Amino acid sequence: MRRKIPSTTALIAFESAARHQSFTRAAEELALTQSAICRQIAGLEEFLNVELFRRSRRGVKLTEAGLSYARRVAAQLDAVERDTLAVMGQQGAMSIELAVVPTFGTQWLLPRLKNFQGLHPQVTVNLTNRTRPFLFADTEFDAAIYFGDGDWSGTASHLLMRENSMPVCSPALLEGHSGLSAERIAGLPLLQQTTRPYAWRQWFGSLGLNVARDMSGPRYELFSMLAQAAMHEMGVALIPPFLIQRELGEGRLVLALEHACHSDKAYYLMIPERKVESAALQSFRDWLVQQARDYAQASSLE
Repeated sequence: MRRKIPSTTALIAFESAARHQSFTRAAEELALTQSAICRQIAGLEEFLNVELFRRSRRGVKLTEAGLSYARRVAAQLDAVERDTLAVMGQQGAMSIELAVVPTFGTQWLLPRLKNFQGLHPQVTVNLTNRTRPFLFADTEFDAAIYFGDGDWSGTASHLLMRENSMPVCSPALLEGHSGLSAERIAGLPLLQQTTRPYAWRQWFGSLGLNVARDMSGPRYELFSMLAQAAMHEMGVALIPPFLIQRELGEGRLVLALEHACHSDKAYYLMIPERKVESAALQSFRDWLVQQARDYAQASSLE
């Protein structure tokens, strides 16, 4: 069945004219005559049976329908251009579209990716933030790194590392002490993480404490936000130390109490079953799992 799609030439002319609110400027941008732009847009309006511009002696102005259509067309043309440039730039190379939880991606994975690139220069890894599971069939992702129980339908899971968060804060909150007791921490503002709503309750519970306000306090979606809030003396945050190594090393954050609540969830690499035979993904999987093992071993020796 033939698709109900107007010509690309007409869409490009319309997008340019809509962006400039001018047929003349669209003609200059596309190196066409003004009459050619007028013909393309008139043909598009006839195809759609919708008026896209209102014409007057002072120029043209988008109608409501034209404004709505222009936004959609611009987004689709941008997507087509990105895909075209990606194909043109591959020239036999392989790429991996990886969804990754944000702070893990920026703080732990990115500093190590140069090593992977050195070992596999023909493979490009593109990162996009995703905080929750999704359907691989509905996206362009080849794999994902996420925090959970490893149960993701239609995928093969590979354990990377546990989280084991510890309470951290600005050194100013220690008031000259080397650390704080759990009871003292309970009396301070508790910074909450949106995707770990019971984190403080579990942490206090692992010490045999029942704290009434363990779920109270400002909520932030990302660990990077929690770290910033803690550095600005807004309270105490539960953060895995491996995500804030630089902040801890520079003394901008300190451990309030060296006690971790061991989570039953972990960071996993998830690969759709239909892509497990991909050579690029196999190389990335083997490298990433080994990097996680090396990190865990080095951390246990510290």
